[in-house]
Amino acid sequence: MNLIGHYTYFVTFILLVAGLFIVIARGNLIKKLIGLGIFQTSVYLLYIGPAKLVGGSAPVFRSDITLYSNPLPHVLILTAIVVGVATLALGLALVVRLREAYGSIEEEEILAADRASEAATLRPATPGEHA
Repeated sequence: MNLIGHYTYFVTFILLVAGLFIVIARGNLIKKLIGLGIFQTSVYLLYIGPAKLVGGSAPVFRSDITLYSNPLPHVLILTAIVVGVATLALGLALVVRLREAYGSIEEEEILAADRASEAATLRPATPGEHA
């Protein structure tokens, strides 16, 4: 078995695990978006790595070419990159709004502020206190 020939799979796996770890382990929302971007890059590599055939040509039919590379994975990855950029832009816009609303981009601080706000609205009124 030729392990050197599968280096793209190793790189893909390392990027996938690193991106997933960043998304799970970090509390900063910007870092989570960066981890998501790394994770998406690993998926791009997973599709692009085996798509190019060594010695393959572009699918332009000529009589002297017998081995063609499939262009479909490359087209799909271009679409995935556009969707990834749009997802990242939406995530950054949400982080900006969260920063304006809560004054922080740390997940724990936002959740604590939500819990405190929820507890304040659920607290029963004490006698003599007006709502």
